[in-house]
Amino acid sequence: MCGIVGYVGSKQACPILLEGLSKLEYRGYDSAGIAVYDGNKIDVKKARGRLRVLSDMVDGGQNVKGVMGIGHTRWATHGEPSDVNSHPHVSSSGRFAVVHNGIIENYLPLKKRLMEKGFQFVSETDTEVIAHLFEYYYKGDLLEAMTKVLHRVEGSYALGVLCSDYPDSFVAVRKASPMIVGVGRGENFIASDVTAILNHTRNVYYLEDDEIVMLSADSVKIYNTDREEIKKEIFRVNWDVSSAEKGGYEHFMMKEIEEQPKALRDTISPRIKDGKIVLDEVSLTAKDIASLRKIYIVACGSAYHVGVVGKYTIERMCRIPVEVEVASEFRYHDPLISEGDLVIVISQSGETADTLAALKEAKSRGARILSIVNVVGSAIANASDDVIYTWAGPEIAVATTKAYSTQLAVIYLIAVYMAEKLGKLTDEQYKNLISELSALPDKVAEILKNKEEIQYLASQFFSCKSIFFIGRNIDYAVSLEGSLKLKEISYIHSEAYAAGELKHGTISLIEEGTLVVALATGSALYDKTISNVKEVKARGAVVMAVTAASREHTEDVCDYVIRIPDADELVLPSLSVVPLQLFGYYVASLKGCDIDKPRNLAKSVTVE
Repeated sequence: MCGIVGYVGSKQACPILLEGLSKLEYRGYDSAGIAVYDGNKIDVKKARGRLRVLSDMVDGGQNVKGVMGIGHTRWATHGEPSDVNSHPHVSSSGRFAVVHNGIIENYLPLKKRLMEKGFQFVSETDTEVIAHLFEYYYKGDLLEAMTKVLHRVEGSYALGVLCSDYPDSFVAVRKASPMIVGVGRGENFIASDVTAILNHTRNVYYLEDDEIVMLSADSVKIYNTDREEIKKEIFRVNWDVSSAEKGGYEHFMMKEIEEQPKALRDTISPRIKDGKIVLDEVSLTAKDIASLRKIYIVACGSAYHVGVVGKYTIERMCRIPVEVEVASEFRYHDPLISEGDLVIVISQSGETADTLAALKEAKSRGARILSIVNVVGSAIANASDDVIYTWAGPEIAVATTKAYSTQLAVIYLIAVYMAEKLGKLTDEQYKNLISELSALPDKVAEILKNKEEIQYLASQFFSCKSIFFIGRNIDYAVSLEGSLKLKEISYIHSEAYAAGELKHGTISLIEEGTLVVALATGSALYDKTISNVKEVKARGAVVMAVTAASREHTEDVCDYVIRIPDADELVLPSLSVVPLQLFGYYVASLKGCDIDKPRNLAKSVTVE
């Protein structure tokens, strides 16, 4: 959530800032602003609403002159979306302009103290405190002022700061909120996501917590909070710029759904060598795995749903107890975790605030951390003992598709890898599972060839007020994700239930014409799920089933049937989720929703 971009060089800054902010719109925002040093003073423009409102205000950047500036898209936390609450925020003298991602947890006592010293506040935000603190501590040395501010504030933040006394350079910092530095020729950048600057450079520094960067057109210097210079290695971004463009698709979400076969292949294929799963990123030995007391999977949102699949899969294959925890709850119930436990942390961005906090809690208690992330050099990756990267490429749509699918693939790889190390698989079973994993990309591609069928079904149900998803075991885990996909982009009320729980109250919500999506892919519980389907049908529900190609007689019971290729039950979730992604997409499209940027949501949730 929120986005930051900054530029210093020889070109006009405002058009570059607007371009960079446009690449960050997917992160979620409700206002936007820029601050540019015009050679004399800092010129600030900001507006509530979409970025185009700001762009029109400055005539696409032509009305604001200057070769150094910072920009921001804001997702409201403190204070309603408004012009005055938008970033950048300026100090009382106008000497400082600040953009900020994150939350300053102690802003109220700081604000009170500053007001007692005569500072006047115009916004409801926590960020304005930062601008006034810079004014208060500044004695002619911008770096010194930054370190003093950092010693006073508590919380998470990525900051970009302009000072009118520094006409050729500006300063930035990060703590528990993403910030990268782009290194160009005669120009340098900051951004909260590499997609914002890829049109200008592929060479970046990934800042770590409490690292401060001072940028000018020809220099990038990084310091710690003792103002000691740090040497870091430049990282070369090697994925294609077109990966962050729509490429002819109407929405990023559909493009990313279609990219899933490639993303799965990129994630799975390099880790299968000579018929064996090879996880070079993981240092767990067979002895380490055998000594594990318990595995925790900690995540938020769709990544949590991956974890629910992971629980069923790892427990079944490895016979190690697994608990799945919502990251935002994990550290607040005094978890019974210690040495001998493995914590698998899942996050697309690697910067999810609640997940990062849970990781730190688990690590402080002696647990070993294995993370599954998509972003190299992210905070979660850096804080983990072992990291497995999903090679999904950039995911722009807020509603995740290919990131979910690749996280799921990594969970399978981990489960099979551990089961083999524990001697839980025969050679034939192991060989079969390797074959099933290798076949996943092609089977997903096969489902995508029949997406018109899903589009037709969406046309029948896009006016529904409520839609329910049911399933058992792994099918229940996937129904959670299918329900989330639908509600977050179509705004239709939707819930997922364990099918066996219907009779314990939920069935009272079923009335004539209610759509129930029933997942019945596995063989062991297929008949029981069909019994639940008959229960809701008897109360007037319309049932759309998702089942495997070889399941017989499903049409005899259900009104509509979507079939997926047959596969080992381990990998069925990777197939059954695809029709649900498509269904959510097409329903939202028919309703005219803003699919890539659904209301009130953000891609990277970097505040608790």
